Amino acid sequence: MKNILAEIVAKKKEIVKAARHEMPLAEIKARLNEGRGSFGHFRMSRSFRRRPWNLIAECKLQSPAKGRLNKTHSVAEMAHIYEANGAAMLSVHTDPHFLGSNESFKEVRRTVKLPLLRKDFIIDEYQLYESRLLGADAVLLIARILSPAQLREYLYTAWSLGMDALVEVHDERDMERALATPAEFIGINNRNLKTFETDIQNTLELLPYVTGDHCLISESGVFTREDAEILQQAGCSGILVGEGLVRAADMAAQTRMMASVGEKADVSA
Repeated sequence: MKNILAEIVAKKKEIVKAARHEMPLAEIKARLNEGRGSFGHFRMSRSFRRRPWNLIAECKLQSPAKGRLNKTHSVAEMAHIYEANGAAMLSVHTDPHFLGSNESFKEVRRTVKLPLLRKDFIIDEYQLYESRLLGADAVLLIARILSPAQLREYLYTAWSLGMDALVEVHDERDMERALATPAEFIGINNRNLKTFETDIQNTLELLPYVTGDHCLISESGVFTREDAEILQQAGCSGILVGEGLVRAADMAAQTRMMASVGEKADVSA
């Protein structure tokens, strides 16, 4: 069976090598240290503490498994729709397998005020500094592709740059790795990282393993309000939704629906 994740990671090593050659890490660090405002302010943490439910809306043009998902909107246009319709945060792909790029990330950063998660496959500390230089407020750390030592080290590096980190897991072993770190945000990936198929049941099965006070985000496979409500009632603080938004007939209405889960219950309580 084709292992999409392995292919992406192999390609990512080449991309990072080329990026290091074009702009050495020392240059990135120098740029970050040049002026005030270069380091982050943990905007994800601040935003999520203000509300009980959070939608991370993903600007996503393509999936390695399903091909092109949206041909009518640019990444920046998606970002504006999400921002105007209640998203708490945006996830912006920078990996070419998803038609993402650093340039599209920077364009979104220039035009929206919401916190931004850089959605990529982080395998090298270089990418953490690069993420902050791009203007990221948070990064994704995938437990499956990092050693326990790397996971902890990259978490602390992200924090040193003022960025939050969403530690992504998709099975019990990954969860054990995440819980061995002081991670605040844990994302349970409902996507099988080998086949890229999704099922929110994965979140429901992994939630009982969570110990401690963590902010839990269910990622992928959320397509309906019922899906979102099930996850909210199970104990999730939010969802990260890509395909469920970008393929919707009315992206704005779908965003409002996903972002407003739990509001009626709060009013009647």
